Amino acid sequence: MATAGGSYESNVFVNCPFDSDYHPLLRPLLFTILLLGFTPKIASERSDSGEFRLAKISEFIRGSRYSIHDLSRIQARARGEFYRMNMPFELGLEYGCRLFGGQPFDEKRCLILEKRPYHYMKALSDLSGIDIENHNNEPISLVRQVRNWFVETVGVRGAPSATAIWYAFDNDFMADFYERRQAEGFAQDDLNMMPVPEYVDFIRDWLRMIRPGA
Repeated sequence: MATAGGSYESNVFVNCPFDSDYHPLLRPLLFTILLLGFTPKIASERSDSGEFRLAKISEFIRGSRYSIHDLSRIQARARGEFYRMNMPFELGLEYGCRLFGGQPFDEKRCLILEKRPYHYMKALSDLSGIDIENHNNEPISLVRQVRNWFVETVGVRGAPSATAIWYAFDNDFMADFYERRQAEGFAQDDLNMMPVPEYVDFIRDWLRMIRPGA
């Protein structure tokens, strides 16, 4: 099991939207990474108004052998809106680090996620020919894609099935999470808008509770 701080070999940089609409996908994504023994690194885990955001993201990319990039929210949703280019930009930083950074960065591995097959091509035709997985905005599909990538590409063995991970998250962890936190005085809004590091700590504590000594 990775430590709370993680290491280059266990860190997974997560490049995704941070809005509330994405929470139903982000939460099982973080749960899956932690359950499989890895440490998610995400820009929202650290908030310092004096820190340059790009420097923080670059630090996380250089400090993570693995990365997951969800491009499912790059499209503008209303007339007059711009495409959301932060995620493709951070994916470009990841590729640049891998291609030009030398060792050990030339052995970095990444998973790119999309909502529907080939949907990204309308904005990022340069990614033609790259293996990209889609989750159709369904949390259980995202869990399956992430779990299978860890098995196929990262080399994880003995991983629970995607269905087992989803049930552990949706039926067991989330029920316990809400029950325990509400008993501790957390209101619904507190839980819905909980900072990522706090949420990650609760996942870690729960995993230790159900797997003593892991």
